[in-house]
Amino acid sequence: MFEEFINEIASIVQSTEQRRERSETDKVSFRYAIEYLLKDLWKASQCIPIRECSIHLGRDHYSKSRRYSDSKLNYRQIKAAFDGLLNARLIEVTKKGYYDRIRMEGSLTRFLPRDELFDRLHNLEGHPAITLKESSDFEAILLRDRIDGHRELIEYDDTAQSEKYRSNLQTINKCFTRHWADLKIKDAEVSTLTERLQLSEDKEPIDLSSRTLVRIFSNGSFKEGGRFYRGWWQNVPSEYRKHITLDAKKTAEYDFSQLNPHMIYFAYNKELGSEDAYDRVLDGEHRDIVKQAFNAMIQANGPLNQKPRDINLDDLEMNWKDLRQRILDAHKPIQHLFFDGLGNKLQFEDSCIAESVMLHFQKMDAPALPVHDSFIMYHAYGGELEEAMRGGFHERFGSDIPVKSEIIIEKPSLPYEEQSDNLSVEEILKGDVEYSQWQDRDRMWWANKK
Repeated sequence: MFEEFINEIASIVQSTEQRRERSETDKVSFRYAIEYLLKDLWKASQCIPIRECSIHLGRDHYSKSRRYSDSKLNYRQIKAAFDGLLNARLIEVTKKGYYDRIRMEGSLTRFLPRDELFDRLHNLEGHPAITLKESSDFEAILLRDRIDGHRELIEYDDTAQSEKYRSNLQTINKCFTRHWADLKIKDAEVSTLTERLQLSEDKEPIDLSSRTLVRIFSNGSFKEGGRFYRGWWQNVPSEYRKHITLDAKKTAEYDFSQLNPHMIYFAYNKELGSEDAYDRVLDGEHRDIVKQAFNAMIQANGPLNQKPRDINLDDLEMNWKDLRQRILDAHKPIQHLFFDGLGNKLQFEDSCIAESVMLHFQKMDAPALPVHDSFIMYHAYGGELEEAMRGGFHERFGSDIPVKSEIIIEKPSLPYEEQSDNLSVEEILKGDVEYSQWQDRDRMWWANKK
């Protein structure tokens, strides 16, 4: 059905053009460009909240390195497809893109479907996260560096190590796509979650189509950064993560306790002690703010005399200078390690631990979804997940680390072919009413899998 939809929209767009017929090669490229844009529009229409789409309209983007771009796209045909959708009044630009060559900064053109196209997308059979095949033709190992003060993707020559990272991640991603991760919230809660995400500067819309990961290294080095990103579950606010399901089953989330402090103290042969690394700063109060500040001070390359803008001190009866000093006083054994840009090196260490945990479970065909310093997976693996996390940390640091967990209380419905007398008719009907969107996606997944 989606293929027919692409053909129909391509015909509409072509009918608005005043040009001679394309060559056979250009016809293939043009149709692919239409397909590329419609896929993104369909995914965007199913996000929570609905997201804007973006497009590169600079010619140079399509002639630069092919490592990070889609080799099937070329500037002439993607521009023709985009202009055609505009001329057919199927999309509208919400923000024009620009590039300032003096400041070397800019933004992409953003757009949304108009009402007619949105309705068509919304009523398409299936769901883009399930119906559309996941592409395996993208570069999952990304290398960034700072160029003129801006973080940019850079080219690199593959080594045995980068190829191993790529191979491992491909194995992990294949495991993820064999399973269905979803967010089980009541239909009535979707609008509340939408508002919650719209108020969060650090959260992107939840796109269930983002089912695989990339690994991003920093500072032009495969020894810095390396964390895993772009899984949809990483955009879920912490209070909603307990509603994540895997193959319609309840999950548990296990996270390392005080990961950065443990790594720093153990790496430099210092004793952390039994008192919580963050609680010790303000006698157990404002732990989240202390944690934010601690990590900012470890990440910084300079003295960080000014408060980071994402840290809110309104609830503290002290200024940034005082909080900064309290953290230094509470961690005298490692005082000299603050403000030395250690953060990206620590991220590399925790990314290697994360890789080892995910590889461990993919051998059992069990996805372990990473969220910074925690993992979400089917709750029955809880004990083994904790053991794998401790083992991964011990392998790199030769020491143990506390791990804590949270298991959701609510019992999700079973997959439809597994439903039995475990649920009454009333429970099933009530579930359909309250969780109809989740149930519909669940049905699609199992039907598509057969």
